[in-house]
Amino acid sequence: MTERIVAQAQRLAPSDDNRRWWTLGAMCFALFMIMLDNTVVNVALPSIQRDLHTTLSGLEWTINAYTLVFAVLLVTAGRLGDVFGRRRMFIFGVVTFALSSAAIGAAPTATWLVAGRAVQGIGAAFMMPATLSIITNAFPAHERGKAIGTWAGVSAIALAIGPMLGGYLVGHVSWRAIFYINLPVAALAVIVTLFATRESRDDTAPRSVDVPGVAALTVGIGALVYALVEGNKWGWGSGRIVGLFVLAGIALAAFVVIERRVKLPMIDFSYFRSRSFLGANLAAFTVSFAMFGMFLFLALYFQNILHYSPFQAGLRFLPATVVIMVLGPIAGRLADRVGPRPLITFGLVVVSASLVWQSFIKVNTSYAFLWPAFLLMGIGMAFVMSPMSTAAMNAIDRTKAGAASGVLSMTRMVGGTFGVAVIGALISGLGRTQLDKHLPGVPAGVRSHLADTLGAGGAAGGAHSPQITDALRHAYVYGLGHSLRVSAALALVGALLAWVFVTRDAEVKPELDAEGITAAAQAPARTEPAAPAERSGEPVSV
Repeated sequence: MTERIVAQAQRLAPSDDNRRWWTLGAMCFALFMIMLDNTVVNVALPSIQRDLHTTLSGLEWTINAYTLVFAVLLVTAGRLGDVFGRRRMFIFGVVTFALSSAAIGAAPTATWLVAGRAVQGIGAAFMMPATLSIITNAFPAHERGKAIGTWAGVSAIALAIGPMLGGYLVGHVSWRAIFYINLPVAALAVIVTLFATRESRDDTAPRSVDVPGVAALTVGIGALVYALVEGNKWGWGSGRIVGLFVLAGIALAAFVVIERRVKLPMIDFSYFRSRSFLGANLAAFTVSFAMFGMFLFLALYFQNILHYSPFQAGLRFLPATVVIMVLGPIAGRLADRVGPRPLITFGLVVVSASLVWQSFIKVNTSYAFLWPAFLLMGIGMAFVMSPMSTAAMNAIDRTKAGAASGVLSMTRMVGGTFGVAVIGALISGLGRTQLDKHLPGVPAGVRSHLADTLGAGGAAGGAHSPQITDALRHAYVYGLGHSLRVSAALALVGALLAWVFVTRDAEVKPELDAEGITAAAQAPARTEPAAPAERSGEPVSV
């Protein structure tokens, strides 16, 4: 019996045969931590406001500080991983995320909290592209779909349990506990990474940083995301928002000029000559636009219109997240066999159908009407997320995996931010027409203010009269329904673009060994090019 246990332990211990699966586990731990943090914080905001006596603006910056820093640094962090070592940058990100989580948990003031969230965004930005680039380098091309599918499934698990876990911890322990739970997860991720994951980097790149490119991209993405985050509150035609968009355009144009002139650019624009990489990024933008907007504004619908608690609202999304968790790995395996194009296209069509279904909600819609739509949403997203990531990473040489992963992550982040901003603006604009119709006796200035609150989900009764409360509820649902149809149309456009741009079969860049010879040329019968290096016990050189 003892010998059997010892033999089993030896089989499970990190070795050349199973090292890549241990690596996948470490990356999944880190991804779980990032995605969990994205959902649990929203649940805790009211408790944070009461405990720290922060203003509404301060509360918004609890989210915005993290979002801005995360979005700005994704591409830079991915490229730094290529240059200085992906495992090294990943561990830096995990440790930074964990230490900032501990600091946030002990935050005595709102300023401390916001600063901690900004630092947490730095950690997440170094972790997110590293997880995908490390997986890309650990797995041969024919197994990447399966690995990335598992990675996407873990993301869904975190999205599923985040609101429920957050609601439980806030209600029974403290809002601070939602940050402390990151510490054991981070410790486990670091330990497994150090023991199982081999270092990889772009050996063709010098150990230097494209500082002008980093600066231009930081200003450009920062101004763009800041404008999208604050657009509904400040007004899309206000001088500040227009100025931010102009600054973003100038900085991003300067970034393109800089990158075309430097010897070793941070982003090689030849990536986008690959139809599959371009198509995967277009799919990433559209599915994130639809997903983030739908989840946020339907969560507000559940809480403000149907009066569910945060925990109850989180439970309502389980059909979508559980299906992603189950089907994500299956979709990844299918991508290895049939190629990503039909799966991405099918998934976006199903996402569109789900959004159309949801767009028929009313003020008193029962959950029995919505859960089949959430089931469809889960199916569609599962068939998009894994194949989309597989298509993007297979289309780029493994030596550039960090930067390519950063571009894909940034596209998803910007797409989600656009989704929230555009749907919020549509709800405010369309809701304004309904408020004018149902509240003709209310002064125009008051109606305008009420319409502005709709984009932030301000449809709860509050201190308003019953007439105004009822008008707000109907206006919010009217705007949300029409906005979901806009998202559905965009998802269909994304399906068409994926079919046009993503190649029929999996587009895989030839992978080079340390001497620049393709593995296929060395050993045509083998399908795992990293095996020779792995057998020697030396780090895989890419």
